[in-house]
Amino acid sequence: MSPPDRLLLTSIHDVGPRSEAQVDALRDHLGAHVPVESLAMLVVPDHWGEAPLKAGTPFAARLRAWAEAGSEMFVHGWYHRDTSEHESFAARMKAKHMTASEGEFLGLDEETAYRRMTEGRALIEDIIGRPVTGFIAPAWLYGPGAHAAMARAGFALAEDHWRIWKPAAPDAPLAKGPVLTWASRSKPRIASSLFAAAALPPLLRRMPVARIAVHPGDTGVPALLRSISGALAKVARSHRPGRYAELLTGG
Repeated sequence: MSPPDRLLLTSIHDVGPRSEAQVDALRDHLGAHVPVESLAMLVVPDHWGEAPLKAGTPFAARLRAWAEAGSEMFVHGWYHRDTSEHESFAARMKAKHMTASEGEFLGLDEETAYRRMTEGRALIEDIIGRPVTGFIAPAWLYGPGAHAAMARAGFALAEDHWRIWKPAAPDAPLAKGPVLTWASRSKPRIASSLFAAAALPPLLRRMPVARIAVHPGDTGVPALLRSISGALAKVARSHRPGRYAELLTGG
């Protein structure tokens, strides 16, 4: 890609009734740097089993309005919470160190993963009145069952920390490179996020596709909001804000 064709993908994770105020704040904050219509929104159908998304509610109407205005919608798990008993050492380490009990799809078997994926898609598509763009697992963590279920469910796109791909063709990534994100749950996580956000933009500016992802918890830490603004301002100088679906069509 030539520099004018470099693509910036910006996403808000954990969208749902539980995070409505924070999502509003993030949309306002990100909108100072990229068109809000280009934002991807990762929707959780029932966050931790405490905040079910329901058709006919005011939040559902807002979700539909955002989709109609151009925001891409992704299925982002079902509960977002990881309740699996992980058998392998690698999975236990990921569950413990990469997320705080949020990697819902890391340990699910194929049938459970498939049911949650397809029921989540049906719910969200009924609300927004159009197809979702794809599936992104909570914490970007997938186990073998999740990978098999995604391909079986026919989702067009998926992503993790390092790539975007078609579940039907997992060995042919559509984009590669790290996603820049922030963590707010502890002072060490905040500090490491700020360090990464200072170091990664020069790398992202050289890549064909740059990804920046934010979470509702970021709104409670002013230093993170300042860091998000700084990173977006830098990357937006070299990349055009766009949509994930452009990777399927070539622009």
